[in-house]
Amino acid sequence: MRADEEVTVTICPDGPLLVRGPAQLRTVDGTTVEHDRSVLALCRCGRSRLKPLCDGSHRLSRFRDPASAEQIDHVLADATPLPTDGADAA
Repeated sequence: MRADEEVTVTICPDGPLLVRGPAQLRTVDGTTVEHDRSVLALCRCGRSRLKPLCDGSHRLSRFRDPASAEQIDHVLADATPLPTDGADAA
């Protein structure tokens, strides 16, 4: 995968976030976690044993979050911007 490819995040209803493209996964201290995946499934239910990756636990726990466009717009409107480390946020 080329570094100039677009990275997209898809919110799966009742499931994980799917990150497609050349995304870097980093720990809170900035350490890059090496991976060779073209798609990362990130846990939203909080029950995965592979956090931050999804292991399918949302199905067993019956996690429900429809992730509608209206809901996301509302959350983004109310969200406090996070500080950046100087990297391009776009």
